[in-house]
Amino acid sequence: MSGHDDEVFHHQPVMAAEIVAVFATVPAGIILDATLGGGGHSELILDAYPSLGILGIDRDETALAAATQRLARFGDRFTAVHSRFDHLRTAMNAARIDHLSGALFDLGVSSPQLDRADRGFSYRLDAPLDMRMDTSQAWSGDDVVNGYTEAELTRVLFENGDERFAPRIARAIIANRPIESTAVLAGIIVAAIPAAARRTGGHPAKRSFQAIRIEVNRELEILPDAIDEAIGATVVGGRIAVLSYHSGEDRIVKERFRSAETGDCICPPNLPCVCGALRTVRVVRRVPRTPTTEEVAGNRRAASARLRVVERIATDDEPTGRQATEGRGT
Repeated sequence: MSGHDDEVFHHQPVMAAEIVAVFATVPAGIILDATLGGGGHSELILDAYPSLGILGIDRDETALAAATQRLARFGDRFTAVHSRFDHLRTAMNAARIDHLSGALFDLGVSSPQLDRADRGFSYRLDAPLDMRMDTSQAWSGDDVVNGYTEAELTRVLFENGDERFAPRIARAIIANRPIESTAVLAGIIVAAIPAAARRTGGHPAKRSFQAIRIEVNRELEILPDAIDEAIGATVVGGRIAVLSYHSGEDRIVKERFRSAETGDCICPPNLPCVCGALRTVRVVRRVPRTPTTEEVAGNRRAASARLRVVERIATDDEPTGRQATEGRGT
C-alpha cells in the first residue's frame, strides 16, 4: 500500500487517552484490537506499554493493509488477521495465540470509510449502494434497499437506526425502486420525512443510512457472541473495553457485561445465590465514560461515543451470582 493510501485511512482515534489508560494495569501479553481500522488505538497502546502486543483484526482489507504499514515498526509485537470480530477464536488460532490480556472494540464505521465515496457509506457522497465493510462478501446495501419488503425495511430502520419515521421511509423506498445510488436514496429519505422534523437532529438521512449499514454487516447480530468470546479468552486481570456510538450497540454491550458480572444469577433478590451462577468480570466504572467537550469539538465522530469497561476476575473460591455484586458499586 502506498503512503497516500495510508494517509487516506488515517483517522483520529476516539477517546484515545481513556483507552490507553484502560490497559495500564493488565498483565503482559496480547491485546485484541477487534476493530483495527487504521490502527490508531493500537499504535498508542504499543507505544505506551512495551509489555503488550496487539492482535489486530478487521474485515476491511484496506484498513488491515493501512494498519499493517503504520504498525510495521513494532515488528512481531503486532499481528494482523482478516476476520470478523465474532470469529476472534479463529483469528487467535491463526496467530497462534492462546489467551488475551485484554480486548478493545471500537464499533461502527470509521471516518476513512465514510470519506471514500466508492464505499457507499455516506449520505453526502454519491456512490453505488454498497456499504460492505468486507468487500469480499456478496451481500450489499443494494440487496437491502431494493430487495427487502416494506415490513423488513421498517424493522431495519427502527431497530438499527431508532428512526421514528421508519414506516414512511420504507414506503417511499418501495415506491421509488429500483434505487441505484446513495444520492438518490438520501433524497428519497429526506423527502419522506416531514419538513418540520428535517430542521433538527443533523442530516435527515443519517439514521437510515446507519440502519442499512448495520443490516448489511450484521453488526448488532454478531456483537453479543463477540463480547462473550472476548471475555472468555481474557486472563484474570485483563480488561475488555467497548466504544459504542448508538443506543442499540450500547444496550447490547451493557447487557453482555451485566450477564458476565452476575453470571445470570436467577435467585430471588436479597437471598444467597444457590443457582451456581459464576461471575467472571467486575465492572470498572458503573457509568460509561464519554468524550470531553474539547474532544467533540475537534472530532465530530466522538460526539455519541460511550466507553464501557470490565475486568476479568478469578472464579475459583469467588462468591457467585448476586452475592458477588453486593457492596461492589463503582
